[in-house]
Amino acid sequence: MIQRTEVRGLRTEERGKPPILLLPLLSPQSSVLSPRSSRGFTLIELIIVIIIIVVLMGLFMNRALFYQEQAEKTAMEGVAGTIQSALTMQYSQILTRGKPSDVAALAMDNPMNWLQKKPRNYAGEYYDPSPLAVGPGNWVFDLRSRNLVYVVNIANNFKPGKDGKKWIRFHAAVNYEASRLPSLQNAPAELTGLLFEPVEPYSWF
Repeated sequence: MIQRTEVRGLRTEERGKPPILLLPLLSPQSSVLSPRSSRGFTLIELIIVIIIIVVLMGLFMNRALFYQEQAEKTAMEGVAGTIQSALTMQYSQILTRGKPSDVAALAMDNPMNWLQKKPRNYAGEYYDPSPLAVGPGNWVFDLRSRNLVYVVNIANNFKPGKDGKKWIRFHAAVNYEASRLPSLQNAPAELTGLLFEPVEPYSWF
């Protein structure tokens, strides 16, 4: 006579021998068939993931714009430094020729003429230009004021000057210095050099 016994998913058979343990049967409470283990994201979890992604993208874009602005500022200052070097060479040639009277004409000249190769973002000469007429990120020479102007492109950290416009105006400033000798106090001031500098200080962090 065969005696069959089932104990919570375990099936054993007895036939005059010790019970043989067979493979367990799946019970209705098994985790394999549990619907809770196969469900996807809930709506709240999906919203949280989207919010995190948006915040990270916002931080990335903010830093990317900051570094682009810093790169633009560095490039602008690089061009200004090159012009200063060219101005120093022009001034040295004037002194070598012995014609200091040419300094005044040099200060009114277009600084881009002193360069062997003009920068790609030089837009040319304009008479009394406006930032909208020139376009952001470009240099332009103002024929009215005789200033070389740079129009700022990314101006998130730029504070404009008194005119409220997002540009920086440069000019060649002629430097004079009075003699320190007591016997020459009434003598005219001596020419000491030329400096390519902003017309008014700018703030660009």
